[in-house]
Amino acid sequence: MASPNYWWLLVWSRLWNPSFKFQRAKKLTVLATFLGSSLVGTTYQHPLYERVSSVVAGGDYITTESGTGLVHTAPGHGQEDYLTGLKYGLELLSPVDDVGKFTTEAGSSTVVGDSFVGKSVLGEGNVAVIEALEEAGALIRAEDYGHKYPYDWRTKKPTIFRATDQWFASVEGFREDALKAVDTVSYLYDKATGGTEILLNEDTLNHIQSIFAEHGSDAWWRMDVVDLLPEKYKDQADKWTRGTDTMDVWFDSGSSWAGVTQQRANDDMGLGFPADIYLEGSDQHRGWFQSSLLTSVAANDGQAPYKSVLTHGFVLDEKGFKMSKSLGNVVNPLAVIEGGNNKKLEPAYGADVLRLWVASVDYTGDVRVGSNIIKQTFESYRKLRNTARYLIGNLADFDPKRDSVPYDDLPSMDKWMLGTLSNVLKEVDEAMSEYQFSRATQELLRFSTSDLSNFYLDVAKDRLYISAVDDARRRSCQTVLHALLEGFAKSIAPVLPHMAEDIWQNLPYRSEGDESSVFEGGLPEVLISYPSFDTEKWSLVRDIRTDVNQVLELARKDKMVGASLDAAAYIYTSDEAVRHTLDQLDGDESLISPSLKTNGVDELRTALMMSQVNLVDSDEEISSACDSAYITKGELSGCTIGVKKADGVKCGRCWFYDKAVGKHGRYGSDLCQRCDSAIFSWEEKTGGKFSAITQEAPVA
Repeated sequence: MASPNYWWLLVWSRLWNPSFKFQRAKKLTVLATFLGSSLVGTTYQHPLYERVSSVVAGGDYITTESGTGLVHTAPGHGQEDYLTGLKYGLELLSPVDDVGKFTTEAGSSTVVGDSFVGKSVLGEGNVAVIEALEEAGALIRAEDYGHKYPYDWRTKKPTIFRATDQWFASVEGFREDALKAVDTVSYLYDKATGGTEILLNEDTLNHIQSIFAEHGSDAWWRMDVVDLLPEKYKDQADKWTRGTDTMDVWFDSGSSWAGVTQQRANDDMGLGFPADIYLEGSDQHRGWFQSSLLTSVAANDGQAPYKSVLTHGFVLDEKGFKMSKSLGNVVNPLAVIEGGNNKKLEPAYGADVLRLWVASVDYTGDVRVGSNIIKQTFESYRKLRNTARYLIGNLADFDPKRDSVPYDDLPSMDKWMLGTLSNVLKEVDEAMSEYQFSRATQELLRFSTSDLSNFYLDVAKDRLYISAVDDARRRSCQTVLHALLEGFAKSIAPVLPHMAEDIWQNLPYRSEGDESSVFEGGLPEVLISYPSFDTEKWSLVRDIRTDVNQVLELARKDKMVGASLDAAAYIYTSDEAVRHTLDQLDGDESLISPSLKTNGVDELRTALMMSQVNLVDSDEEISSACDSAYITKGELSGCTIGVKKADGVKCGRCWFYDKAVGKHGRYGSDLCQRCDSAIFSWEEKTGGKFSAITQEAPVA
């Protein structure tokens, strides 16, 4: 409040500072102190318009960090102010048009007339208002200061909030039907202007439909109103105004089920209504998902437009920030597939690696992606590909029709592996069916790494490379590899289609002229029907293997041994059940073929890949045989385990140490009986002749 000679200021007491200085005031004096609530209901005169307004009590959104304690309230320009306006019945004034300029509502100022109209609110309009306040003698001081204000993330410009009319369809007539329809859907992961006459009927809809079909929906904005009306209404063009209000922002897309699925339902094409699944971001439960449900329930006797709803998070950069062109942190999928300009820094990973990343992340929340994450994904991809290469490479001489071993004749380890394969394939299939792609992918990676590479395929090397060509232990292993390869290709096909088809087109036993694809025929029933077999036995063996390897690592560091075959293991357990299982796996003292005590597969020597495994009856026997530095109590198996240098001589072919190496004489002095027998079998089968290759010592 002002007069020619003095000013009255209303300031919150906590913000009052006697040192305040203003250009128009030499001295500030406190005249009175009273509660702010006593001002509520009083009125004041607008400095620029013939308008009297009331003082009201604001909400929690008013802070005391800056200002005087009095703030303006604009119900037409902000959610909080709008609610305050509703509470006190304030006029809803919004004098800003669609492009951010003052409308005629900002005209008729008692100071500057209509000069505000047409000026940009955030530009020249701001300046004009300040100048008008100064001219009216209503501005004490103007200065810039930092404060929080919402900016548009894309343009980096301040936003303008406006109150606009919006139309909504009432759901009162079918609310209960909608709620019932919600229960039929599988969910995966996770105000109107009164008195307005609307020209909406079959004639107008058909006419607009024909215009949109020919000119596109932009015709609504480009064409004159008279052209938008059917012939029977053209003489009333001056009566009607094209609507620019929003009819529920999700109404159009929410009714897309009608054109996309219902009108195109065709069994031959695999299309039908309702849709199998609706897929969108987690922000659409109150958007597209809801509007689709409501429109369908209202139009289709209570039927939901979808059987399932799946929601996902959003893709962020590697640091967890939202991607933006202006920030330069956008990851271009095409650059991941094809590589960047500098292939050394931005290599081409191919579509499969990108698909593997998508399938491996938990999409129920926001996910991150960047060069380092893609590199990690590529390593996972390589593990899977190397597993496939191993399987293919070891089936080069295998004909499933000729060489397969019947299930009942397979060793326990092979039956266990087939049972494990079936369980994995069923788990992957179930996860895929439930759209839990990360669960499926992680199971495949775990299976490939833990069950195959770290155990079965590692142990299988001795059977595949050392045994005679047609040895039962080799053919039984190839029988399992055949099942593993086809199951592996089928299971990765949805995520890694190129790798899967590459495997399928390069099956070693593929018949000439076979043009089948990995995507044909589905998952063979036989691959998912193998029962679990001796699970506890092989879990125990793998636990012992892990415990032994920990001791072996200590021996390697001390250079007592190199490879695991350089060592012998001593094992003791006081558990009678465990000892009984281990006794069943105790092989012959020397490497002989065929084995006498076991089938040559289900034994500790080959499962642990150690030259000798000694089952003893006390801890003392281990202490007397092994250095205390290499004795431990197994954390997983509970067995006492000791490791020492293997006894005997190293076989030049299989690298196992054995006391009988060189005692068979047919092919040299550095072979064990098993290898000697394998070479003899090869000569008989092929008619070839084995000759040892000797290397002369280099001349000094």
